[in-house]
Amino acid sequence: MEGGGSRIVVSIISVFLAFLACASSYPALQNFLQCLPINSNPSHPISGAIYIPRNSSFESVLRAYTRNLRFTTLETPKPLAIITALHESHVQATVICAKSHGLQIRIRSGGHDYEGLSYVSKVPFVILDMFNLRSIDIDIAKETAWVQTGASLGELYYKIATTSKVHAFPAGVCLTVGTGGHFSGGGYGVMMRKYGLSVDNIIDAQIVNVNGRVLNRVSMGEDLFWAIRGGGGASFGVILSWKIKLVRIPPKVTMFNVPITSRQGATDVVYRWQEVAPKLPGDLFIRATISNANGIITATFRGLFLGQTDALLQLTNQSFPELNLTQKDCKEMSWLNSTLLWYEYPEGTSYEIFYNRTLTQGPENFYKGKSDYVKKVIPKESLEHIWKLVIKAGITFMQWNPYGGRMSEIPESETPFPHRAGNLFKIQYGMTWGLDNVTNARIEAIRELYSAMTPYVSSEPREAFLNYRDLDIGKRSGFSKKKDLKEGGIYGVKYFKGNLRRLTKVKAVVDPDNFFVNEQSIPPSLY
Repeated sequence: MEGGGSRIVVSIISVFLAFLACASSYPALQNFLQCLPINSNPSHPISGAIYIPRNSSFESVLRAYTRNLRFTTLETPKPLAIITALHESHVQATVICAKSHGLQIRIRSGGHDYEGLSYVSKVPFVILDMFNLRSIDIDIAKETAWVQTGASLGELYYKIATTSKVHAFPAGVCLTVGTGGHFSGGGYGVMMRKYGLSVDNIIDAQIVNVNGRVLNRVSMGEDLFWAIRGGGGASFGVILSWKIKLVRIPPKVTMFNVPITSRQGATDVVYRWQEVAPKLPGDLFIRATISNANGIITATFRGLFLGQTDALLQLTNQSFPELNLTQKDCKEMSWLNSTLLWYEYPEGTSYEIFYNRTLTQGPENFYKGKSDYVKKVIPKESLEHIWKLVIKAGITFMQWNPYGGRMSEIPESETPFPHRAGNLFKIQYGMTWGLDNVTNARIEAIRELYSAMTPYVSSEPREAFLNYRDLDIGKRSGFSKKKDLKEGGIYGVKYFKGNLRRLTKVKAVVDPDNFFVNEQSIPPSLY
């Protein structure tokens, strides 16, 4: 027994000597690596979670959750190390050791940050990769679940649906998104008009703070618990897990998909959609996606109804006859199957896809996204002008997501996510392309469209959605705390409006030295 234990210790030491030999050219990294086993649980050796550039698998681990090809070029800075945490003590050790040895950490859950901030930095940094921490424990009697932040939305949905046919969770449609960043940024889905956002249904959490302590809702306090539910968890610590409240759904839901081209009267239908979609009952969500193919605009109306077809048709015929929804457009199915169809998987797709964490919807792409909020109905003549702008820009899509319902009932200050009553819909602009040599032109095109949309969207501030990260609206330079606060106010007020002040005060209490930082993190208040 004792001899076996000695061999394990010798083995661990040998592994770390090999790591240190590879890291000797960068003293801070060497010190960081030496620090890790000292501050982690020896029953869960951290050596198997460490990757540095000389490891043969380093590149594959780095690329596995790099979702945007914009951040795979030769010019993209790479981390000094990647820690693929296998135990919560590995998270604690990474925080303690990075802070002690002057290294920045970037926290990656699913890798979907639109600007790559979860895995790219311009200063020496390490990636804390959370994908191994993905357990999901459901208590159906209490209608709750604990979800580790490395779990994907697909894994969560499958686990819920195989436990109960009448429960769900209101989160996003992209099944490979990690719950860590999605929830903490105010992630939404097609049930938001019925049940609000993901953060509106979180009742507890576990976080590793700047001192490496694991805290829950009671020990972190209500201010920090408020801040991480929509304020971006990576500004305050490392979220380990969420306790979520499951929501009730019928055994069968109804989906439909109705494309209408500009030649078929799309402008008239989109105009009417603006008036109707935010006022429909919360059981019905209808997204309008605007796309361009060879100069022809198509508005695709995709909907989810928490009920059956007959009730849906009665509702749309009365409230939205312009859509001309018919029986043949509608498909009844389980909620789980509806999540596949929303993600554009064909009917009959194997449920194994819920555990496929790679991007499987076509080839990987370069991507740039932006967001806006619309508070007044856009006139028909202005819609026609927007279609021309979309064609000129060559934009891949614009998604118009209706608000109203439960979203209008929750106060702006209930969570850091402030975009509630008064919004008709949110716009997501998406531009994808396949070759690096057109990156500058594609980014400039989406910026021009965004600029041209100014008259039709919110102002003072021009609001934006944190989970559609956009560095164009402002970023920190990192020169000083005072400068951080000023720069943080530029982008922060667009994401959080009046909630920014409280967020900066929470930051000043829990992370006064601004260790948890990125280009758009919450700066600590100076007062």
